[in-house]
Amino acid sequence: MVIETSDTVWTKTKQLSSYVSSRVFHSPSDVGEVPTRLQGHQAIVRPAPRESKMSECSVGSCNSSAQLIKDQCYSLEVPEGGFPKNESFVSEDYLSDSSEGDDDSSRGTWDNPIEFLLSCLSFAVGLGNIWRFPYLCYRNGGGAFLIPYVISLIFMGLPVFLFEMGAGQFSSEGPIGVWKICPLFQGIGYAMCCLSLYIGTYYNIILSWAFFYIFSSFTTNLPWASCGNWWNTEACRRFDSKNCTSLGGIMANEDDCVFAKDVTIDVWRKLNETATNAKMPSDEFFHFFMLDISKGIHDIGSIRWELAGCLLIAWIIVYCALWKGIKSFGKLVYFTALFPYAILVILLIRAATLPGYMDGINFYLTPKWEKLLEINVWADACIQIFFSLGVTWGGMVTLASYNKFKNNVFRDAVMVAIGNCCTSFFAGFVIFGIIGFMAHELGVKVEDVAAQGAGLAFIAYPEAVSRMPISPLWSILFFLMLLSLGFGTQFSTTETVITVILDRFPQFRGKNRRWCTLAVCGCMFLAGLSMITEGGMYILQLVDNHSATYSALILGCTEISVMAWIYGVDQFLEDLKFMLGYYPYPRIYWKWAWKVVAPTIVVLILICTWKDYSGNTYGDYNYPIWANYAGWVITFSSVIWIPIVAIFKISQEEGPIMDRIKKLIKPSPDWGPASPRHKQFEGTRNYDAKFKGLKRDVEGSNMTLITNASQSAIINGDIKEHNISQLEPLKEAFEDDPSSDEEGLNMRVIIEDKNKDTTVTSSDETKNTVPTSKK
Repeated sequence: MVIETSDTVWTKTKQLSSYVSSRVFHSPSDVGEVPTRLQGHQAIVRPAPRESKMSECSVGSCNSSAQLIKDQCYSLEVPEGGFPKNESFVSEDYLSDSSEGDDDSSRGTWDNPIEFLLSCLSFAVGLGNIWRFPYLCYRNGGGAFLIPYVISLIFMGLPVFLFEMGAGQFSSEGPIGVWKICPLFQGIGYAMCCLSLYIGTYYNIILSWAFFYIFSSFTTNLPWASCGNWWNTEACRRFDSKNCTSLGGIMANEDDCVFAKDVTIDVWRKLNETATNAKMPSDEFFHFFMLDISKGIHDIGSIRWELAGCLLIAWIIVYCALWKGIKSFGKLVYFTALFPYAILVILLIRAATLPGYMDGINFYLTPKWEKLLEINVWADACIQIFFSLGVTWGGMVTLASYNKFKNNVFRDAVMVAIGNCCTSFFAGFVIFGIIGFMAHELGVKVEDVAAQGAGLAFIAYPEAVSRMPISPLWSILFFLMLLSLGFGTQFSTTETVITVILDRFPQFRGKNRRWCTLAVCGCMFLAGLSMITEGGMYILQLVDNHSATYSALILGCTEISVMAWIYGVDQFLEDLKFMLGYYPYPRIYWKWAWKVVAPTIVVLILICTWKDYSGNTYGDYNYPIWANYAGWVITFSSVIWIPIVAIFKISQEEGPIMDRIKKLIKPSPDWGPASPRHKQFEGTRNYDAKFKGLKRDVEGSNMTLITNASQSAIINGDIKEHNISQLEPLKEAFEDDPSSDEEGLNMRVIIEDKNKDTTVTSSDETKNTVPTSKK
């Protein structure tokens, strides 16, 4: 048996051997291979263990070509009638653009693109769209605030958003695995996981509050509609005072309007002090009944068991949604993404029928152009865009990693980002319409009742709802909307943590996923118990202020800079083109947004946020110094993973320190599409260019060769009639050298004679058989 070593054979096989060995028939254990060529190194061919019939063609009489048929782990079945005639040895069907079966089945994929789009929208549209954006809009110039908001979306929000979605889909990896793009900075992925862990823990606390309000709303009269409950204090006032205050009086209680002429000076002074410190019934219900809040973070107190039960319900729902992975989660997003819009429309219609609605809308939209000259307005716009899209949490990378490789991620990124902003704007009409009604009822200005955050969702809005006819119905609808918005974000955030664990320990996939999901949900539930104590509100505010503010901004700046300046923005655009079939338009905009504009804006946001820091507060309570230090520990507990992982990876390499760093800033050998069919980037030459000059240790692929057979014989004949041999793996370091294109195929064939204790070898150097002793 002789392997032809002519230039003809090499011409036919040089690109095929490189491509097939490390791209098409890639063994899972050799994911780290990069394309390489047999550049003058000897390949040893041994007879296959099974007996096979020799070809009737004599040596040299047939124009044979060494044909690659089977890899050690992947088989190419021969159809009846032989192979179809094709200029390319690799089947066109195998290399087709069909996405069917092109993804890691053990990870799972979305059943259809709509599920992915809705899951991203459900993740991005959260509680901040309802309780923060409208407040920022009125505080920063009304309608004029939309100008910096849209500019921030275009130049900062969209670039970061598309990068995370594109990288996740391209690699089919979670937040940690995606940093094979630059292994030195894989700590960014661990930091993202920490962020999701913190956010997911306290986010469900807010959902437990919503459950508490829903259960409290199943009554004829809402419990926060009056001051006659056991938890109310003397400061509680219903504030039905429109006629009283217009005449210069003060409400002494819910029924009596007192005028200065009717009381002494001392009594009038006391009434004024009481009115200044007065609290609404909804405020006291939230703080004194539901939270039973303590004096400060130093006084943790006992667990509020009613809230613990609500928190348990919330985590049970999260577990049931995620225990089967995206197959179950993908069906729930139809509800979590669309139901809030239905409720918003219903509430908008109801608000439009209330007195004072237009007062709130005018206050919301009236532009104050002079505000555009204030730097804080632009900073607020950038911060709101950054956090409302949920970038740097790892959630968007996780969701995109379950996509089909050819999904139009560019279209989805633009649609979700714009949809998120439009939802925020639309929600403002509902919120300020009802706040306008509340101001009308109280006889005060709109700005006197406007609020944000938990104060809007759990104090101001419930107070307004309590004044509507059929108030329990509107209360239940509002908090159901909060639940659907919150769960949409919570599902994706928790799934991020689970995906990181499953990618790191693949043995937990499949049937074991349910136990991994149970462990994650159980641990986060136990961690959240500290936030439903009497002092839990102070802990939640501390974690909220530090876990996803400064650290998220640092991660955002780092990840964009690494992609643009180390991996290369041009290369990432090529990756997107390979998935999409075209460059994101306009290419020049994306290039410079990633390289300069977006990182600069994120750094400016970080500086402005840091500059405004003056310690943590909640209402009139100022956190002690030790608590502020604890907050910074929370901030850097995620960011610290970047240098820790970098130092660890450098210590694991060999050689001079600079050589180690240079190697680690190169993409990992297994960076790229998960599917073997997508490993070829328009030919191996284009893909090899990514690693040009980078020397790697590669193990040759274990292959089976059919020799001494013409192509036509293989196509039309029975392959069983030909001798089958195996190519022994080569364990040498190869370096891509274009000069080797003209070299012949240097192979050594070892023929074992069963009847004799000898082995015959042949190579292109000897051209003759040489007897050797068999060992």
